[in-house]
Amino acid sequence: MKLFLKYHGPAILWALFVLIICSIHLDSVDKSPMFFEGFDKLTHCGLFFTLIVLVCFGVIRQQKPRQITYTRAFVIWAASVFFGALIEVLQASVFTWRSGDWNDLFCDVLGACMGIFSVMLTVEAIGKNEKK
Repeated sequence: MKLFLKYHGPAILWALFVLIICSIHLDSVDKSPMFFEGFDKLTHCGLFFTLIVLVCFGVIRQQKPRQITYTRAFVIWAASVFFGALIEVLQASVFTWRSGDWNDLFCDVLGACMGIFSVMLTVEAIGKNEKK
């Protein structure tokens, strides 16, 4: 367990942060002139992008050679999509001050796709650079 937390601690903390930030009562914050229309969707995308990068970072650091397979990347992506769907269901049923939204789930999936793509691209580029 200690070894698992060594590599995946930041990802677990980030997932808890995402759950908390998606469950708090925002009241009229989204109507503030400081935020623009669609800020919530951009936030969802960024939260899940960061979540994917942190989970992949933990997985890559945990193994030798430092790489990530397509299968493992898909499992990480699917788990994050499930987490996003769970948050939307919780917003619709438990956190009644929030509303579950399909558009938010779409932005979660989009952020997860961007995160997986960037991790796979970076790992591939580092692998090619090390072979030279």
